[in-house]
Amino acid sequence: MKVILATLNAKYIHTSLAIRLLKAYSGNEFDIDLAEYTIKDPVLNIVSDLYKKRPDVIGFSCYIWNIEETIKLTNMLKKVMPETAIVLGGPEVSYDTAYWMERADSVDFIVMGDGEETFHHLLQELAGERKFHYVFGAAYRKDGEIRVNPPRPKSDLNTLPSPHRFPEDIPDLGKRIVYFETSRGCPFNCQFCLSSIEVGVRYYDIERVKSDILYLISHGAKTIKFLDRTFNINRSYAMEMFDFLIHNHGGCVFQFEITADIMRPEVLDYLAENAPPDIFRFEIGVQSTNDNTNELVKRRQNFTKLTRTVMKIKESGKIDQHLDLIAGLPEEDYASFRKTFNDVFAMRPEELQLGFLKMLRGTGLRNEAAKYNYTYMDHAPYEILGNDIMPFSDIIRLKRLEDVLEKYWNDHRMDHTMEFLITREFDSPFDFFQELGDFWEDRAWQRIGHQLEDLFTRLYEFLEWRGMKQPDIVLGLMKLDYFLGHKYKPRKIWWEDRMDKQRRSGYFKALADRPSEVSAAFAAHGLEERDLQKFAVLDELPFSLEDVLEGKEALDRRQGGTLLVVLYQQDSNDQRPVYYKVNTSTFTSFPV
Repeated sequence: MKVILATLNAKYIHTSLAIRLLKAYSGNEFDIDLAEYTIKDPVLNIVSDLYKKRPDVIGFSCYIWNIEETIKLTNMLKKVMPETAIVLGGPEVSYDTAYWMERADSVDFIVMGDGEETFHHLLQELAGERKFHYVFGAAYRKDGEIRVNPPRPKSDLNTLPSPHRFPEDIPDLGKRIVYFETSRGCPFNCQFCLSSIEVGVRYYDIERVKSDILYLISHGAKTIKFLDRTFNINRSYAMEMFDFLIHNHGGCVFQFEITADIMRPEVLDYLAENAPPDIFRFEIGVQSTNDNTNELVKRRQNFTKLTRTVMKIKESGKIDQHLDLIAGLPEEDYASFRKTFNDVFAMRPEELQLGFLKMLRGTGLRNEAAKYNYTYMDHAPYEILGNDIMPFSDIIRLKRLEDVLEKYWNDHRMDHTMEFLITREFDSPFDFFQELGDFWEDRAWQRIGHQLEDLFTRLYEFLEWRGMKQPDIVLGLMKLDYFLGHKYKPRKIWWEDRMDKQRRSGYFKALADRPSEVSAAFAAHGLEERDLQKFAVLDELPFSLEDVLEGKEALDRRQGGTLLVVLYQQDSNDQRPVYYKVNTSTFTSFPV
């Protein structure tokens, strides 16, 4: 019996752990191949590819991001391969299972919950006596009726074979994200999350976990993302894993979901002292800082402790942090979400993800949707359209904010400019991103693409339209960020260049003749005048760049301006440009 396990990933770089778990469990008894596609692939192309494989059974792993495209696939597959058994599994079809069987008559079976043992049993029945009523955890059709069997007990994780040892995966390990789990379940009860439905946390044996990770690293894995809902819930397990990864990372990057307000001080101290830079990345779900909201969704959170954890990690400079917010939770209106956003942005996370509440099947909040007058999408991803205190008009405004937040903060294209704008030019970070998002929408820029230069010109157009308190400083910081955003010396600039050729040549000559008057680091480059003309850019700023970057409230204009010198690397495009600040008041000795 030929079996294909397939899924539609969100992007090519993603991989499916689920179908590998199923193959690892059943591959010794059945002929199983894996087939991964993306949600962007044309449906007909996927059907054609599966048709060529001539499977007896096709199983699809289903999530909110791929269920609609998967149903289109199964409907077409059943028309061209009517004898092939089609099986769905995964979190999206594990709840309201009868609904999916009714909606998609092309689907023959659904596997609910942990899939390894149930899918294996189902394959045995398909190949044997076909007594599907014995397959606990499965739904099937009989005599035109839908039958949903009782659930299967949770698996003992240590009886499941490793999904990480397939030789055919090795060539792509360095090109794609490897998904990994050390546990299943979550100890918390957040009513908007599917993980709240399963009681308790089950762990894999830690020595087995270490062995699999060493195997992946030794075979070229570059990014491993842990799927554990709260990686640090078991302090001793997490501590042992952090220590192991620190000593065996081999250049691989590890991503974790952690709960920040329960992170123990000794763990933080250990990471601050021992974690190699850029090896760990933490994802932290804050969601809301409204205490009433958190109580309504049964979310326990101590924001003071969370802040302390985030700031200690940030101060170490070792670990990037990605913080998540959810707009549209109960009793959080637009004004309350503005406060939540500003509360969290005050920590300056490397990334701040603004998400919108999704009414997932099986969750407590979906079951209580009428209580808060929620309206939401009928089909996945079930995103809300509004509730009793956050109308659709507020939702779409926040969508605009989300768009520019990604472009201007999370992509880190102009960090110096952003910091000045949100602290000196606008009342709050939220107000800056919201006003910019509204302006972006008014100009219909969301309908057209953009290059790096467009981000700067569009921001400056917005700021000129709105008005600036200190326009010369804003423009100067935007110039700095534009220069730093290029690996190579840019061929053009987007502002009017007011420095004539003779003055620029004079600066280059002075910098080459007296580099120590800039700094010892600049002098160490040993650059001649022709090198500077080839690999450096200059600009005159009418203020002290050093004072601005240090956050000084009042600038002493009598101290003169700044000659900005940005130097691009001559021998490696992997290195970022460096910049130097020269106070123009010291240029009296320069023959400019």
